[in-house]
Amino acid sequence: MQMDGTFNAKGGADAPFYLAQGDECDVFAAAAAHRLPVLLKGPTGCGKTRFVAHMAARLGRPLYTVACHDDLSAADLIGRYLLKGGETIWIDGPLTRAVREGAICYLDEVVEARKDVTVVLHPLTDDRRILPVDRTGEELVAHPDFLLVASYNPGYQNILKTLKPSTRQRFVSLEFSFPRPEHEIPVVARESGLAEDRVQPLVRLAGKLRAMKGQDLEEGVSTRLVVYAATLIAGGMPVERAIRAAMIEPLTDDADVKAGLRDLVTAVFG
Repeated sequence: MQMDGTFNAKGGADAPFYLAQGDECDVFAAAAAHRLPVLLKGPTGCGKTRFVAHMAARLGRPLYTVACHDDLSAADLIGRYLLKGGETIWIDGPLTRAVREGAICYLDEVVEARKDVTVVLHPLTDDRRILPVDRTGEELVAHPDFLLVASYNPGYQNILKTLKPSTRQRFVSLEFSFPRPEHEIPVVARESGLAEDRVQPLVRLAGKLRAMKGQDLEEGVSTRLVVYAATLIAGGMPVERAIRAAMIEPLTDDADVKAGLRDLVTAVFG
């Protein structure tokens, strides 16, 4: 389980960089003010996690991030008894700590977690705002500043991993997509240190790769990977090699598809 540290920044100047694509920052802030849980929907690598870190810093709230996976259970979120120094003590999980402290708890790719996790979330996502801790007999009332945020990728699911409508309707939802070129270019330039005029063809290539999703590619290239490629180029790596390492090899293992992608790179860069 991955858990982020605490963000204590009080204002936007100290917040992790995030370039808004619309009114998502205003909607998130309003949801937080009214204690409404938030669901972020969008493809992998489009900025959902960075957005949550940015908003946590802007709102001055601690942030616990949990990377959900197949083995993540409710006990991992709530806590468990552990043997320490010859005695058994209770250790709060990240969700319990967030509930007690008034932090933001961010469940990244929540559909990947086991089904018992959803059951735990239900009483926290309605007007009760409680977390039953069966192992200790507690029923915790969430701190007024507690905020539950979850995310998932609607385009990368199968019938066994979906978010039920009854669960989705407990959240205020924000839909994310890859940034428009006029937004993605300055973001990649800032994150990588590569000049915008050199970033522009990388972003153009990314757009063409994303158009291939569902055909030759299972997923489109993320903004994260574009930043990786630009970072390698800014560090002196030849453009073609950087693109192959950061934007082609991570997308597919199929030799024929990779050959086609290399041809696409040649068409874009000449």
